[in-house]
Amino acid sequence: MNQLSISLVQADLVWENKEANLEKLQGLIDDTSNTDLIILPEMFPTGFSMKPEALYEETGGEVLQWMQQVAKEKDAAICGSVIVRENANYFNRLYFVEPSGNVHKYDKRHLFTLAGEEKVYSAGNEHLLVNFRGWKIMPLVCYDLRFPIWCRNTEEADLQIFVANWPERRSEAWKALLKARAIENMCYLAGLNRVGADGNDVMHSGDSAVYDELGEKIGAPAPFKEEVVKITLDRNKMLESRKRFNFLNDRDSFTISK
Repeated sequence: MNQLSISLVQADLVWENKEANLEKLQGLIDDTSNTDLIILPEMFPTGFSMKPEALYEETGGEVLQWMQQVAKEKDAAICGSVIVRENANYFNRLYFVEPSGNVHKYDKRHLFTLAGEEKVYSAGNEHLLVNFRGWKIMPLVCYDLRFPIWCRNTEEADLQIFVANWPERRSEAWKALLKARAIENMCYLAGLNRVGADGNDVMHSGDSAVYDELGEKIGAPAPFKEEVVKITLDRNKMLESRKRFNFLNDRDSFTISK
């Protein structure tokens, strides 16, 4: 399909309270309709917590089952990251769940050392590229945004997604980097951030947005506001821009050490 409708769920997460967050998010999602993809924040069941031992779920746990139910009911894919324990390790794991129940996963590559994330979580080392409804979609997580080599569009994704808990005090960096990644990768880019204060009194302004392949902002929720915004993307328009400018053809070759 040429067009893809995505819904940005910019939510004020309840600190370390899975039940409250799923109830809140269910209410926000219930008001969405005719969408192809629902995007939730980083660690949407808990907020960005460094207490995985108390908040984790096993693979195939309650939150993933909830995502599968939502995807089926809405006939839409849904993605966001969750604290997961696997083989005695904890991961900040993004799930991308299709309406069929099929699950794709991406473990956050760049752990946020300023908050000590690397002390309690294990890093992933594999990209994820999902083919969904004719679109090639690459999901990434928060701090990954600062690392252009890891985000480089070597597989010519049509859409990159960044889910985040990005603090308001560094919101200018968030906005600048989202736009930069869209421009350099010649693809649509959706950045979905939370709003509100977390349990450490860190404020989040949201500043979620969708950019096109030329870096133009084409839709966004209001800063500091909990709301859902739906934006429709046009794949043919994006591909025509790529063909006209050919910037991706001039990329440098490189190998990432994993």
